[in-house]
Amino acid sequence: MSHISIVTVNYNQPQATIELLKSIEQHYPENNLEIILVDNGSTENKEASFKACNPRIKYIRSEINLGFAGGNNLGLQHATGDYFFLVNNDTEFTAGLIETLMETMKANPEIGIISPKIKYFDQPEILQYAGFTAMNYYTCRNQCIGQFEVDAGQYDHLVAPTGYIHGAAMMISRTALLKAGEMAENFFLYYEEMDWCERIKAAGFEVWVNTNACIYHKESIAVGKNSALKAYFMNRNRILFIRRNAELQQRWFFYIYFLLFVTPRNCLKYWRENNSSYIKVLFNAIGWNLTNEVNSKVLGFK
Repeated sequence: MSHISIVTVNYNQPQATIELLKSIEQHYPENNLEIILVDNGSTENKEASFKACNPRIKYIRSEINLGFAGGNNLGLQHATGDYFFLVNNDTEFTAGLIETLMETMKANPEIGIISPKIKYFDQPEILQYAGFTAMNYYTCRNQCIGQFEVDAGQYDHLVAPTGYIHGAAMMISRTALLKAGEMAENFFLYYEEMDWCERIKAAGFEVWVNTNACIYHKESIAVGKNSALKAYFMNRNRILFIRRNAELQQRWFFYIYFLLFVTPRNCLKYWRENNSSYIKVLFNAIGWNLTNEVNSKVLGFK
């Protein structure tokens, strides 16, 4: 097996991270895998606990939370593999996961990045991801293929280009990383992997899915299914993604669409759900884009 570096990021979820490390050890006990764990501004240093369940890990601690992109980028800077498998700390491996993705990339050097099929851990019969449709740059909308469907084999043996990978599990080649660069850290959380795919495509590579490989995902452990944090970054980064990737005509259509349709719709939705405080969060998200450049170094709620 070519040298593989697994990169995962922990932020105040040590138990989920320990379960992931045990999962990796269960399916890949051999020593030729490099496992890099970035502890991304967690309040407690759990290095001893992590190494107790998997002594092979390379532990890297950041004293501040660098976000999803920043934490993964820090791990990539210490990785030595030919292929880098970035996985959320709230995932669990299955047999053959790494080999299947890596062999697909080796057989198809045009692939820059690839994701496996993803299923919900708590409901293992339900799909989360089997690919993405292309992006509509006028509305910044696309669809996650297979999400919430019962896995009845309808996407089995799908090995093909797709709109985007899924950030919970993505394997990128060293060649593609060197040409496309790391993830943009000003996204902090959400949309950064889609932006990365655009840059990987621009560098001359393709984005694929392989449903012959599977990983289980414990969705939204760190952020929560409904939170002010999620509302802020989903709105802020949807705008930022279009600013960075759409053509001029598409951008202006999107700005009008977002202000005249999305903003009032979201305000009404927040009010109906008794989350009226999210309205201010939404306008903060819009304001960030009015006051920051597309390559701004500003990360969090600024």
